[in-house]
Amino acid sequence: MTAINSRGRERLLEAADCLRLLLVEDDPGDAFLFQELLNEAEPDVEITVASTLAEALAGLSPLVQCVIVDLSLPDARGLDALRQVLNAAPHTAVLVLTGLTDTHVGVEAVAAGAQDYLIKQDVDGALLSRAIRYAIERKRADESERQLVEARVVSRENARLERGLLPVPILADPGLGHDARYRPGRDMALLGGDFYDTVQTDDGTVHVVIGDVCGHGADEASLGVRLRMAWRTLVLAGHTGERLLHTLDTVLTHERWSEEIFTTLCMFAIAPDRRGARMWRAGHPRPLLFDGDGVRPVPDEPRGPALGLLPGMDWPAAELELGDDWALMIYTDGLVEGKIGSGDERLDLDGLLRLAGAAHARGDRGGVLIDGLIREAERLNGEPLTDDLAVLLLSRGDER
Repeated sequence: MTAINSRGRERLLEAADCLRLLLVEDDPGDAFLFQELLNEAEPDVEITVASTLAEALAGLSPLVQCVIVDLSLPDARGLDALRQVLNAAPHTAVLVLTGLTDTHVGVEAVAAGAQDYLIKQDVDGALLSRAIRYAIERKRADESERQLVEARVVSRENARLERGLLPVPILADPGLGHDARYRPGRDMALLGGDFYDTVQTDDGTVHVVIGDVCGHGADEASLGVRLRMAWRTLVLAGHTGERLLHTLDTVLTHERWSEEIFTTLCMFAIAPDRRGARMWRAGHPRPLLFDGDGVRPVPDEPRGPALGLLPGMDWPAAELELGDDWALMIYTDGLVEGKIGSGDERLDLDGLLRLAGAAHARGDRGGVLIDGLIREAERLNGEPLTDDLAVLLLSRGDER
């Protein structure tokens, strides 16, 4: 290899204190010239020389920012050497070295994944430093584009899953408002162990459910989806009340992976005239009732234990009078388990009642009401709520 003296000094990477390169060159003379050129153009560069592909593969590490590969090595030739380097260091920039008569090989190398190629006879210090810098930046740009494409694919898949797994209410009554919010507690998760659903049956009754599988993770999310689907199927088949809950309890005990797994649940059957409802609670937080008199929790009794805890238990119904203008809000405990300030005090039902009363007095309704409550709970908590969270608000008349 012949070399032309460098015509200037260029920083290889402005932000880096030391650039680490791996030079794969079996000719000691050529390797020495490359090191001299690089040291002249950039004295802070750290160069490791490997004379064989095997030695190069053993020397690769995440600290190496660029690999310069001669495609004529004793243990690998041509694009085979390049492919092995690319497979071993998929996130590292790669430059290939070719001769004057092999420029077509350089073009093929770029098509195979290298960032650029250099003709040995034309290399000087400035050209070499620029080529390395551009190769590293081009690799970073390629990685950023790849991550963006992957994020878009994940986003599309998440949207598809969301359409398939989160419920679309079966609700034909135009006089009812239906607003819901759902937030899984895990980062980047689509679903948590909470679930909800709404189904209007042929007799005009509107059935509503919300549930919370204990624990956090993909298994809990999967179980929540199965329980919701089982609930919807049972409602559409004509089941309701205790009969439905006993069947759902049986489904849970057969589907869960541990006897310690339980599920809290609250269920309503709103009468066809919309002036009354029956409620069943299985260890679940008390819903809120909004009407012209303000906000109050539904009665605490009667109620039963969470599903999966005590076989053969009963879940008695509570009768509710709703009137003409009302809203029922059911939620999971992720909404009320956030802290208040720096101590250990939780928001709990009393705190939620205060927030809901203030929002209702301001005239907040529907989705605006739910979003405001979540924001206030997060503000009091000092950070986003970490537990799975689901809220469903069904409203009628002036409370819509």
